[in-house]
Amino acid sequence: MIKEYSERHSDIKTKVELRQQRHSKSKRAIPSYLSLLLHVFLLQIFTRFLRSQDFGTQLINMDVDAGATSAVDTDNQQTPVLRGRSKAIHQFTQQTLPACKPVLTPAWVIATFFMMGVLFIPVGLISLHASQSVHEIVDRYDVDCVPDNFKNNKIAYIKNSSVSKSCHRYLKAHKHMKAPIYIYYQLDNFYQNHRRYVKSKSDDQLLHGLGYNKTSSCEPQAFDNGLPIVPCGLIAWSLFNDTFSFSRGTKKLEIERKNIAWKSDREHKFGNKVYPFNFQNGSLIGGGKLDTTIPLSDQEDLIVWMRTAAFPSFRKLYGRIEEDLEEDDIIIVHLKNNYNTYSFGGTKTLVLSTSSWLGGKNSFLGVAYIFVGSSSILIAFIFLLLHVKNPRPYGDTMYVSGGRKDISS
Repeated sequence: MIKEYSERHSDIKTKVELRQQRHSKSKRAIPSYLSLLLHVFLLQIFTRFLRSQDFGTQLINMDVDAGATSAVDTDNQQTPVLRGRSKAIHQFTQQTLPACKPVLTPAWVIATFFMMGVLFIPVGLISLHASQSVHEIVDRYDVDCVPDNFKNNKIAYIKNSSVSKSCHRYLKAHKHMKAPIYIYYQLDNFYQNHRRYVKSKSDDQLLHGLGYNKTSSCEPQAFDNGLPIVPCGLIAWSLFNDTFSFSRGTKKLEIERKNIAWKSDREHKFGNKVYPFNFQNGSLIGGGKLDTTIPLSDQEDLIVWMRTAAFPSFRKLYGRIEEDLEEDDIIIVHLKNNYNTYSFGGTKTLVLSTSSWLGGKNSFLGVAYIFVGSSSILIAFIFLLLHVKNPRPYGDTMYVSGGRKDISS
């Protein structure tokens, strides 16, 4: 019994070993068969291309045949009809929107630069002429208006309220100046664009007055003696307070100080029922004071000052003279030198200026147009010389992306 069982067990073990051997042989045989078939397939393809007369032509023909086959297959398929917005979205996502793809040939490039020069130079000359037609009288007065005994200590002079700040200046009109003649004061080395200075105001308080109490941005000029300041902030606190009056001979020239601020600022940023309150009442006085009986919307010198400048040298409008000034006229300026620019090394200048259709005197725009136009013409001539000296044959534009020319022909 035991002997029969051992014989059966040995037979079964022998059969299992034979099956494992056959399985391992088949595993080794399958990769060898696949490798052989792959080599044969590649050899046939390589032989086919070697027999062909032109390898490049064969590749192109294969590409064209594939494109034609795909086109036929696409035609046979039913494509959905898209309309309206769906069609536009489909064209956008598939990058099939109609587009202009200019071919920048040498002739086009040279002509474009030349036309830019022809257009820009006349515009620049006209702009420059308009700027030069503006006449200005510029007078710096901050140094000459200091008394001789305070020349070495200008800060003590400007802070001493007992010393007279009156000053007289004599200006001469070198050309005829047609009304209106704009009066500007110019400050230099005054950084109104400082971040803390620009933020030191409350737009809501300027519009609503004491009804708006959130004035933390105005510190340290938000409260004084426990009472709110209207208008609050460093910008209003440093209001320019030099004054000017003019006369020609014995005749006084009237200064129009209305409509010198932006209309949008007067109507939408400064309240017509908001009046100054507790302003410049502290021990530290910054600049000018305001009339407590006039609403902020009518105090245009404040509105002009509150629109901060972007650069440390700037001009702000003081008023207008509505009379013509003749050539060689002598204008007497009576001014009050109140504003302290000596503490930070600033300067003060009085400017009388006419205007043109382009605005005030500014040669930058005209010079920029002339420079760009001249550069364009110079580049056009350089490209023209290079094109004449070393011409290049043009390629077929139908091969550019988007063309439909048959490349197999």
